[in-house]
Amino acid sequence: MATLFESIKFGEVTLRNRIVMSPMCMYSCPEGDGRVQDWHLVHYPTRAVGGAGLIIVEATAVQPEGRISNEDLGIWEDGQIEGLGRLTDLIKQHGAAAGIQLAHAGRKSETDGDIFAPSAIAFNDRYKEPKEMTTEDIRATVSAFREAARRAKKAGFDVIELHGAHGYLLNEFLSPLSNRRTDEYGGSAENRYRVLRETIDAVKEVWDGPLFVRVSASDWTDGGMGPDDYVPMARWMKEQGVDFIDVSSGAVVPARIESYPGYQVPFSETIRSGAGIATGAVGMIAEPEHAEEIVRNGRADLVLLGRELLRDPYWPRRAANVLGAEVEAPVQYERGWK
Repeated sequence: MATLFESIKFGEVTLRNRIVMSPMCMYSCPEGDGRVQDWHLVHYPTRAVGGAGLIIVEATAVQPEGRISNEDLGIWEDGQIEGLGRLTDLIKQHGAAAGIQLAHAGRKSETDGDIFAPSAIAFNDRYKEPKEMTTEDIRATVSAFREAARRAKKAGFDVIELHGAHGYLLNEFLSPLSNRRTDEYGGSAENRYRVLRETIDAVKEVWDGPLFVRVSASDWTDGGMGPDDYVPMARWMKEQGVDFIDVSSGAVVPARIESYPGYQVPFSETIRSGAGIATGAVGMIAEPEHAEEIVRNGRADLVLLGRELLRDPYWPRRAANVLGAEVEAPVQYERGWK
């Protein structure tokens, strides 16, 4: 059996294989109300039918001002639970676990009105200058993450991922390039980690399932964060009860990144070995043999696919054929899969 198709357990949740659909924004809520649309009900369950072990729903905003765009999915009010619950039901009917990425865009929000960040520094000339968050703003946002986790549980999600990557709010606090604060939320690594620490603790007050965190393990800029800087933070996360680190990189500041298949896998290896925590590898992983090598050699515990699963919802079936693994076909598709 290929390692890629071995099951793995996080708490009480068992994934049927090591293939994960990475969260990717759909920008598909045209009314601006953050509610699940027909598109979501087709898009995500299709990848569950295709054989992924875990489907992580796109960055879902914990506050309206925390959306990346006005068309983002949201989880900031109870009225959004019903649609999310229908979505989780459809995903789980087809054998995949259902995850959701809880997010706040921070200074990279392009919504109407004021936007907020650790420091009043715009991402670049295309973005508005954010308001520096007060202590009261921070407390309200941490509370919003907790309430979003409560709603995620009520909607039936199996896994929560906190979005601490790609230059969004939690990542902005973690990186000295975007966090110039001089209070208890800025300066030292411990202080810059404080908002994430408080958010994890708040979420765990209402959530007892697997908790993932996505990080940008390299800022790709002098003076920024690197994978070695994230090792102690990953240890802190593990001590707080985080189960898994989803290891990506970049986007906290404009930077040139030379990307190629597997270019972020060494970051996953560094954090996995340095902190003794399960990790995931992501980034231009497209070939089944490559994915298998990553998990077989202990470079990551899960492989997260983004654009490849947009191109081919049935990539897991193709990978099984290439790697000589047997996967169960949906009854309706048996004639085509054999």
